[in-house]
Amino acid sequence: MTATLPPATRPAVTVRGHWIDDWRPEDREFWNSTGAPIARRNLIFSIFSEHIGFSVWTMWSVLVLFLGPQYGIDPAGKFLLTAVPALVGSVLRIPYTFAVARFGGRNWTIISASLLLIPSFLAAFLIQPGVSYTTLLIIAAVAGVGGGNFASSMANINAFYPDRLKGWALGINAGGGNLGVAAVQLVGLFVLATFGAGSPGIVAGIYIPLIVVATAGSALYMDNLTQARNEKRGMRDATRDSHTWIMSFLYIGTFGSFIGFGFAFGQVLQVQFAEQFNTPVKAAYLTFLGPLLGSLIRPVGGALADRLGGAKVTFWNFVAMAGGASIVLLASQLRSLPLYLVGFISLFVFSGVGNGSTYKMIPAIFRARNLHDDHEARRLSGAVIGIAGAIGAFGGVLVNLAFRQSFLTYQTADAAYLAFIAFYAVCVLVTWTVYLRPSERSLPGV
Repeated sequence: MTATLPPATRPAVTVRGHWIDDWRPEDREFWNSTGAPIARRNLIFSIFSEHIGFSVWTMWSVLVLFLGPQYGIDPAGKFLLTAVPALVGSVLRIPYTFAVARFGGRNWTIISASLLLIPSFLAAFLIQPGVSYTTLLIIAAVAGVGGGNFASSMANINAFYPDRLKGWALGINAGGGNLGVAAVQLVGLFVLATFGAGSPGIVAGIYIPLIVVATAGSALYMDNLTQARNEKRGMRDATRDSHTWIMSFLYIGTFGSFIGFGFAFGQVLQVQFAEQFNTPVKAAYLTFLGPLLGSLIRPVGGALADRLGGAKVTFWNFVAMAGGASIVLLASQLRSLPLYLVGFISLFVFSGVGNGSTYKMIPAIFRARNLHDDHEARRLSGAVIGIAGAIGAFGGVLVNLAFRQSFLTYQTADAAYLAFIAFYAVCVLVTWTVYLRPSERSLPGV
């Protein structure tokens, strides 16, 4: 008779190739002996694929810098070119979250990474003087597929890690993906400095072999979790919970700011400080810095939330973001570029911290609401991560539209900065009222 291992030490069973049907991350013995190495491997390749997805999604933050006078596009038209991929990416995050449960995390990562080839080839070969604005809008819209990768990646990694490590794991996963914003801007800077503003297609072309590597790595080294596939109706049930919409609103303030400013920063510099940034390469030297710092600090936000509580970190972070936006507004009125850069970079940094802390709050909220059912908490939090990711990404659209309208109406971005300050103040109030006010607080540990 063959001996069987007790449940606590039985290794994960893989069936039908890359499908794991026994996954117990909350079981510390299982996690230490079996789970951690598998989760770590999946995290590494998830980060790489998501990183490339972010780069493709935000590529138009760089490509608009190549669109000189020969393209005949005014600043308002350029802001629309960056708003369109932000919009498409935010919409796609909902079906991408569903896709993890439908196809499996590994399988969908292969598909979603492969789809990045389409916008990359289009941008590599079709952007040149004489191309119609409609064609540029279509190419920009197709780049939105890169925005969906974040939602599926986060939902997938959320299922792999135990609650005590979710803040760290989700922060690392998202931060590594967010670095794609800074990376594509560094690529753009390299192309501008080396080949000049007449070669936008090279930016996209650089990513084609990287996409192939991401696809192959996902196919060879990632896994699907059977339990994730079996979590049906999670999205439907999550939409019925008020905390889903509250967290989505707060995520507009953090991730919406990060991705919106990532798309718009270079253009704002060129328009608002035209005398200092009269060539695209001068703006490109600075545009990567904010997204780079915001991405690197996102895991810190998750770790702080693990230690201090997500709600507390999120509350003070929104206070800091309101302060950063106030500095930007003052610098704009004083025409002070150094002060402006300090304020704007602080907005990137604090948005990164807030991204980590708000995503830590989501599993904590649903764990507190389902104290005796870990599976239910994990099922709902995975769905909410997808919903909040989609709605938060839509904040990037709002940021770019706010800049566009402010420049159209007032020839300055000051009205947009005032709107940002007001929004962050509302986020401070909501966080305090729902999650921190002692008389109202019903979710300890959030």
